[in-house]
Amino acid sequence: MTAGRGRSGRPAALGARAVLSGARAVSSTGRWAALLACAALGGGLTGCGDAGPAERPPPLGEPVARLDSGERGRFLLGRALFERLATADEGLGPLYNAERCSDCHDQPVVGGGGTRVRVVKATRFADGRCDLLVAAGGDNIQRRATDLLIAHGMGPEEVPAAATATSRVTAPPLLGLGLLEAVPDDVLLEWADPGDSDGDGISGRLPRLADGRTARFGRKGDASTVRDFVMTALRFELGFTVPGHTTEEPVNGVPVPPEADPMPDPEIDAPTLAQLTDYVRFLAPPAPERDLYPPARDTVAQGSALFSQIGCTSCHREELRTGAADTPALAGRTIAPYSDMLLHDLGAEMADVCGVDAAPGELRTAPLWGLRHRSLLLHDGRAADVPAAIASHGGEAAAARDAFSALPDDARRAVVRFLRSL
Repeated sequence: MTAGRGRSGRPAALGARAVLSGARAVSSTGRWAALLACAALGGGLTGCGDAGPAERPPPLGEPVARLDSGERGRFLLGRALFERLATADEGLGPLYNAERCSDCHDQPVVGGGGTRVRVVKATRFADGRCDLLVAAGGDNIQRRATDLLIAHGMGPEEVPAAATATSRVTAPPLLGLGLLEAVPDDVLLEWADPGDSDGDGISGRLPRLADGRTARFGRKGDASTVRDFVMTALRFELGFTVPGHTTEEPVNGVPVPPEADPMPDPEIDAPTLAQLTDYVRFLAPPAPERDLYPPARDTVAQGSALFSQIGCTSCHREELRTGAADTPALAGRTIAPYSDMLLHDLGAEMADVCGVDAAPGELRTAPLWGLRHRSLLLHDGRAADVPAAIASHGGEAAAARDAFSALPDDARRAVVRFLRSL
């Protein structure tokens, strides 16, 4: 059973009666069953639909298949750097939030997400414009300081008084980011409908940075490439200076005395940045649950169909196709992240800080692959389970949220079982 599609090509949400009857009629012959069959043959989602023989998906935390020896070597070097404990003598800080990348990205494996709320964001939103509070030290509140900085009378940052909103966020999973980077802008823009021209209530858009580049990474769409994403984390989470940004971040707008951080700048050189970037870029995406017994497979297939019918795939798009890439292993792949990588207005229920090109209620559609490995859901970790996460959706997602709530208990359980198989 498949849902109809609106003028934009998105699956159209069905009425409650159709959804309820569909819950009784779905068989294991749908799209999800086909994907599971491919996975059972050793393909995993990244192999399904591709030319050539199916492949067994790499284990969590390992690189994508088909890397050459040089690329795999860069992945391993980058992983060692990712896990390395940094010190102030090497340039950590003087303001920072963590001492190594894996402090935040360690669940269920290194390179995954985080189970602790570590990062505090603060912004000002007024007259329809977002102020990242650069003059007051920026939107990332760095809550730790080196002993040398404290000895100079400067401590960790505080939330600026000018802030109109704060948010405490968890670290997002990094698995599969290189494949998401390889999806052409044109593919994402085809799915966008900023003016809701088809009247379906969904108006996703691809945000842009101040320099005009599109931004597909970050909760609010604030990084254009994996390299940008890694560089931002090095600067604001570990306090390193990097190529192109060789000045230490100020403490709530007050410059750091040179004596408080004597390491030569940039503290992370270009080769080191490239190795870390390659590690993140080459991380394989999580594969769906494998080796399901027939009853579980049927339930997952039913939940997958219902997930589409109630309108969730209007934003959590089932498949994307990568285009050309410098790394052949990332090019021309069909992937199933369950995201359109666009910003959507999720209403007051999810509103907190703003972004470069994002209002307080706008959030990028979070990929759902690997959901079964996460213990905290949503960007701020507020939800402990799938139903709570769905209940928190508003704005453009309100109709799908309400359709989920209207399902009978067994149908809701099927949707949850499907999501927990990803």
